[in-house]
Amino acid sequence: MISPLPPLIRDLLDDHQVTDVLVNNGTDVWAERRGRVDFCGHLQPGDVEAMFERILASSGRRLDRLHPVVDTRLPDGTRVCGVIPPIAVDGACAAFRSLGKNMFGIDDFTDDSFVRTAVRDLVAARHNVLVSGATGAGKTSLLAALVDDASLDDRIVVLEDTTELAVTHPHVVRLECRPATAEGRGAIDLDALLRTSLRLRPDRIVVGEIRGIEAVTLVNALNTGHRGSLATIHANSATNAIARLGLLLRRSTPGLDRTTVDEMITAAIHTVVHVERLGNGRRAITRVHSLHTTS
Repeated sequence: MISPLPPLIRDLLDDHQVTDVLVNNGTDVWAERRGRVDFCGHLQPGDVEAMFERILASSGRRLDRLHPVVDTRLPDGTRVCGVIPPIAVDGACAAFRSLGKNMFGIDDFTDDSFVRTAVRDLVAARHNVLVSGATGAGKTSLLAALVDDASLDDRIVVLEDTTELAVTHPHVVRLECRPATAEGRGAIDLDALLRTSLRLRPDRIVVGEIRGIEAVTLVNALNTGHRGSLATIHANSATNAIARLGLLLRRSTPGLDRTTVDEMITAAIHTVVHVERLGNGRRAITRVHSLHTTS
């Protein structure tokens, strides 16, 4: 099968050390290897637009001036985000994230044996864990490591906006959001997937990223069972993660007061594990923050 990708991008994604390939301003190509991002060359003008036309040809999805943003994935699982003018001011841009090349375990995120043991104990004790961190900090990789550390007897339902969680656990059901068609119909968001997952008999629910109304459904679900569930959230610290989750709850349900929201979160989330990208490019656990002691 002929690849829809320009040779430069295809060759970079074939490199097992490359995790991300980035296209800026329509032509500039960068790649991340071992935590370091380097310039790799230029595409020809128009290559990015032609590439997305080929990628989306059979999907029924569009990338044009009326729909200038697209999230999709290639047949091999590589996640792709594309943005074109007028949103992308200086020219079309794209971000490719190659999944499953570098599988990480919990040990890869810390050299501290106490932290390793503590995090493994969280999974074994079926704590509800919120993984926090900034963009590119390693939240998804750590989340996958936590999932793979779960008991092989657990049935795990994974919910993602776009599939990217690389796990090897043998009993995983994956659900992925579906965007609306060009006519604005048929969208299935993360909240709808979460409601569906509750009817699929999960032992653990895993949410790739909390960022909207699904926060309310998840917190309510965790308050009525489903111990051992896992999710990520964008935040600069463990305490900021709790504050952001509270903001999402209050924004989605304006009638809730701050005290009620705080009580809901404390009952639902046992521990926040914060991960950061260090100066040498390594992703590392920098804090394990317990909200309370569970029995």
